[in-house]
This record gives sequence, C-alpha cells and structure tokens, in this order.
Amino acid sequence: MIRGLNHITFATRDLAGSFAFYTGVLGARPLARWDEGAYLLLGDVWLCLSLDPQSLPPATSYTHLAFDVDPADFAAMRQKLHDAGAREWKTNRSEGASVYFLDPDGHRLELHEGNWQSRLDHYRQNPPPGMVFYDTVETPIVPDASPQTEK
Repeated sequence: MIRGLNHITFATRDLAGSFAFYTGVLGARPLARWDEGAYLLLGDVWLCLSLDPQSLPPATSYTHLAFDVDPADFAAMRQKLHDAGAREWKTNRSEGASVYFLDPDGHRLELHEGNWQSRLDHYRQNPPPGMVFYDTVETPIVPDASPQTEK
C-alpha cells in the first residue's frame, strides 16, 4: 500500500540556478549538494535536483515522482506493477529499494522504501565527488575521504 509521496526529483540544466531558486526564492532548506545534484526540504517534502545538461521536456529526463512504500509492502507492490504490465524505465542504483516505472501515459514514477535521512546516511559513508552536507543554510559540512560525522 502506498503511504504517500516519498520525494520529488527535478532534472535541471543549471544546478546553481535551480539551487538558488529553490533555497532563495521558495525557502527550501538545503540538506546536501554535490557536483551533479542537491537534496532540499520544502516543508517536510524531500526534493532532489539532478543535473542533466541535455534535459528536454520532463518526459525524457530523470524527473519523476516517488511514492513512499512500507518495506513490508514493497515486494507485493512491485509484483502488482509487474502483473499490471507497467514498464520499468530505470534500474535502481541508489540506497534503498526502488522500482522505477511508467504509468499508462508514460509519466515517470518510483516506489521507494527509504527516506532522505537514510539517503544522507548512505552518502555520509560514500559521498560522490563534490558533495557538501548542510547543518544549516549558513554552514556547509564538506566531506573528506573518511566516513562522515557531523562536527
């Protein structure tokens, strides 16, 4: 059973501009930023910005909506999607179980059983190049080569 919205990911051709818009204009709280993306909170909604210089209309980019699923329900929901003939559009390569699928109109959707905290915990142990963690808007926490602990 779907529990609600998990996160929203928007592809962007200009990460710096999008980051500035969401944090400066909309008041999103920055959680992390790296060379190819950023994690933000809009209220309690987790928003990911993903750098995609060739992004076209959303139907051809990484932009998608993710629905939150209880881990106990994940396998059954995945099977329901399979039984319904939903096409998968991406293979999961990130932390937490996910299935990426298309709805009948081709909208890109995801079922995910993690959250922004588990994703950040994962990246604190394995940060991608250029990732910066934010304690507050004013204080970036820059990772070094060792696993991260907040200072």
